[in-house]
Amino acid sequence: MIADTLAKFLEFITAHYVLSGIFITIVVLLIMQQSRNSGRNVSSRELTAMVNRDEACVLDIRTKKDFTSGHIVGSLNISSDQLKDRMSELEKHKNKTIIVVCASGINAGAACSELKKAGFTVARLSGGITGWRSENLPVVK
Repeated sequence: MIADTLAKFLEFITAHYVLSGIFITIVVLLIMQQSRNSGRNVSSRELTAMVNRDEACVLDIRTKKDFTSGHIVGSLNISSDQLKDRMSELEKHKNKTIIVVCASGINAGAACSELKKAGFTVARLSGGITGWRSENLPVVK
């Protein structure tokens, strides 16, 4: 059954190679655009170095409950659903890179896009707080 479906899929691609090529090109361009708008990924090592050099501010966009269960030392907490309303609180950090932290690194992209539109320099923690904890790095409760 899977082999039959794969054969039909390959038949479609070869019969409609121009359409398939356009589709693949559009998908690649969308991925590139989203990646550009949502800031670069930084490792926990890069985050630590940037904070120690006073070049970055850590913004945790998880809920207050998740934040209080453990967060990176010195991070600010503005949940993703409150970001637009509370963005003015970040103005004093406009000269630094705002490193956005979420649970797993997946949801930070949308917040980075919003911050970038507002004129902030942004990055996101690769792996989020889950990746941070998996490296046995300290969290504050």
